[in-house]
Amino acid sequence: MQNAIDDYDRQILSLLQNNGRLTNQELGKLIGLSTSQCSRRRIALEQQGYIEGYQARLAPKAQLLQIQGLVEITLNNHHIDIVTDFHHQVAKNPMILDAYKITGEYDYQLKIAAANLAQMNELINELSSYRGVSQIKTSVILENIKENRIVRDFSDENTN
Repeated sequence: MQNAIDDYDRQILSLLQNNGRLTNQELGKLIGLSTSQCSRRRIALEQQGYIEGYQARLAPKAQLLQIQGLVEITLNNHHIDIVTDFHHQVAKNPMILDAYKITGEYDYQLKIAAANLAQMNELINELSSYRGVSQIKTSVILENIKENRIVRDFSDENTN
C-alpha cells in the first residue's frame, strides 16, 4: 500500500519535475530539510511509483527532428486485435514521440517528429497504412510555447 505524500514530498516532486538533476543537498536547501531526509524521501517516492525515472529532455534539433506535428487518428473498428495491432505499431515507431487514447471525434492523438516535411509525409502515409486506421488529421507544430509544464524562454526573441 502506498503512503500518502505530504507537502515536502510535493515540493520535492515539483522541483525535480523542473530539474531532475537537483542533488539531495540542493533539494534540502530549497525546501528546508536535511540532505539525508531528502534522500530518504526521494527513494520512497521512487519506490512508491511517484517518480518513474530521470531523463534528459533533448531538443528536436539534437535529434535531427526539426518538424513536429500532431496527428489525430480514428480507427474503423475497435476490435481487440485491431487496437492491439495499432498500439504495437505506434510503440515501435521512433518518430512517434507521444501517443494518447482520447475521447471526442478521434480515437488517438500522436505527437510526431521528422527531419523534414518529406519525412513527415512518409510517416503520415505509413500511419494511414496501419491496420484499422480510417481517418487521419495532421497539424504541423509551428512553435513550442510550453511543454511538460516547462515554458520556453522568450527573453531573446525580440532582441535584434
